[in-house]
Amino acid sequence: MSGAELDEDLLRAPLVAMLGATALREPGWQLIARHAVDFRAPAGERLFQAGDPCRHFVLVLEGGIRVQYLDEEGNEIVLYRVRQGETCILTTSCLLGVSAYPAEGIVETALRAALAPAAIFRQALACEAVRDFVFAAMGRRLVDLMRRIDELAFRRLDRRLARYLLGRGEEVRVTHQEIAVELGSAREVVSRLLKDFERRGWVSLGRGRIRIHAPQALSRLACD
Repeated sequence: MSGAELDEDLLRAPLVAMLGATALREPGWQLIARHAVDFRAPAGERLFQAGDPCRHFVLVLEGGIRVQYLDEEGNEIVLYRVRQGETCILTTSCLLGVSAYPAEGIVETALRAALAPAAIFRQALACEAVRDFVFAAMGRRLVDLMRRIDELAFRRLDRRLARYLLGRGEEVRVTHQEIAVELGSAREVVSRLLKDFERRGWVSLGRGRIRIHAPQALSRLACD
């Protein structure tokens, strides 16, 4: 990932929103702002994949990134998303450990990010404000990942599927493969469960869409 030089003013709004009005008076954030580049990518672009070297600290200014893991058999699972004002903790951990990426990052919505070189990031970590931000972000994401593991390991897939469908309107425009990636399952398993939901009259299936007919029934299953 690379881009053009970044105007320090572009970092002001997200930093102030995340850290308060004094953020840019901190020497570590000043260092990052001076050396960061302005990176942009369209939706669907792969930013990194397993085995790629990690060279930049990432701060998302606009848009979002989906971080997902791909196993040897080609099965995918979404680990987390990085949104405006956030940093990618997988990237941060790779920078701290001087290691390659173990997963991949895909742009979900048109992305604009500030990228600071790894050497600059390590210098900036000498600043307490930067350290606090990085470790707080890693702590929050660790809790998110623990919840994700809890869902995958201990909650039935039919309940997770029902929960996924709820709150997305009367018609959900999504493929069975996309649902499988979100839920950490195989497309065939998701398709079989959806067919069962359809047989019960809860949904009707079409190409790339699912129409919800019985949200109350789905809610009862999700909360069972």
